[in-house]
Amino acid sequence: MGQCYSATPTQGSHCHHEESSSLKKRCLAKAKEQRSRLYILRRCVIMLLCWHKYGKY
Repeated sequence: MGQCYSATPTQGSHCHHEESSSLKKRCLAKAKEQRSRLYILRRCVIMLLCWHKYGKY
């Protein structure tokens, strides 16, 4: 994944930049996923804590 076999240093550094950019995108996607999961979890906890207010029993 992201292997770079160039002889010139400028191309090698460009490849390193692409790898770090790819890593950054993966980290941002993972952070967004975790934020979404926490949002859903928080909504479920609130619903469970407050369900007795709106229940008929």
